[in-house]
Amino acid sequence: QVQLVESGGGSVQAGGSLRLSCAASGYTGGVYYMGWFRQVPGKEREGVAAIHTRAGVTYYIDSVKGRFTISQDNAKNTLFLQMSSLKPEDTGMYYCAAAFRRVIIWTRPADFAVWGQGTQVTVSS
Repeated sequence: QVQLVESGGGSVQAGGSLRLSCAASGYTGGVYYMGWFRQVPGKEREGVAAIHTRAGVTYYIDSVKGRFTISQDNAKNTLFLQMSSLKPEDTGMYYCAAAFRRVIIWTRPADFAVWGQGTQVTVSS
């Protein structure tokens, strides 16, 4: 069973940066994708970025391309999301998630089986 724990959230002003981390424990050998999602109250959870853990291919939604970078440290079983040039619309609870299927729609939360508890990111203007 894989467990995920996020950290690194906080409050920053627009234009600032944050680095989120997601530490994975348990057997991670069956994971094919790791993703970062965010959610604000009253809205659906939104896929922000994902990575194919074996091929290293990365995926981003258009609104964060060029500002966010997803990466992984396989030796430490840790996933990262480097966020720069933050905007107020980036505010939300950020979750990391793991998917165990070879083919998924990375923006679809239902394709991810394991989730962390979330870390809050607040960007003020």
